[in-house]
Amino acid sequence: MAMLVIEGTFRVVGARPDGDSVRFYPNDLDDWNKVEGGHRVRRNKSGGAQLRLDGIDALETHFLTGAGETHQPPRFADAASAELLDFLGFTDVVRREKDGTVTAAEPLQAPGYIFTRTADVYGRCVAFAGKGAAPGPSGTKIHFDVPMVQRTVNYHQLARGLAYPTFYRKLFPDLRTAMSEAAKSARAEQLGVWPKDVTLTGARVAKERSLEEDLVILPKLFRRLADYLSLNDGDLSLGGFLDYLDQKDDRLFILSTGHWTSLDTIVEVTDDDTVRMTVPCEDLIFEEK
Repeated sequence: MAMLVIEGTFRVVGARPDGDSVRFYPNDLDDWNKVEGGHRVRRNKSGGAQLRLDGIDALETHFLTGAGETHQPPRFADAASAELLDFLGFTDVVRREKDGTVTAAEPLQAPGYIFTRTADVYGRCVAFAGKGAAPGPSGTKIHFDVPMVQRTVNYHQLARGLAYPTFYRKLFPDLRTAMSEAAKSARAEQLGVWPKDVTLTGARVAKERSLEEDLVILPKLFRRLADYLSLNDGDLSLGGFLDYLDQKDDRLFILSTGHWTSLDTIVEVTDDDTVRMTVPCEDLIFEEK
């Protein structure tokens, strides 16, 4: 799989990095213009851009709904964010208690590189991120293989059980398989989120703060639940949740059955407002919007 490699630095002060997103600054700002796809990389005045780490989804530390900002259980969401920063080389990270903005870190910037092919609809560069020197000339396309994936923070987060595998169509099968195996090994060893994960067994929204405090579930499912509940003016009933998912029309492919379908067809809601997915996340490929 040929991907564009870009060398630069990671910086976190003044930002709110989480377990699957961090800000990156190329050494050559023109390299952003080499990122292909239908969307341009959105950058700040210093040339930095937010990365969306490909193939993974960590618990949300800050997610904006119509009712305001929310998050998933901090024990795991914050652990994923801390692990990402530690992997990239940051220590002594200080965050503002109010909103999680980083106010200090050592060093101020850490050298690293990314592999990328595209940006998403929000202008985030979809990338694999590594630390240190790039394994090829910056600004060029090189073959990106499984050993290279295994040196990225994307793979690291899965291997530590601190992110869920969440795949989209543009990710090549050999890379997806390696990442799936890392996640399945972490689950078997009950690392990170896996001892508390209830995505397949069932999550019951018993109180207003269940999603924030108690329920460890696939972040994509969390985001849909949080958005749905924000529309309901305090009503916790999930009676209309499947209809809501149908309206959202998140298209996906089930690897084990070879079927294209939508998220609402693999989610169940019981009479006691317990929701669960019926297919494991590593068996899914989502359609990018």
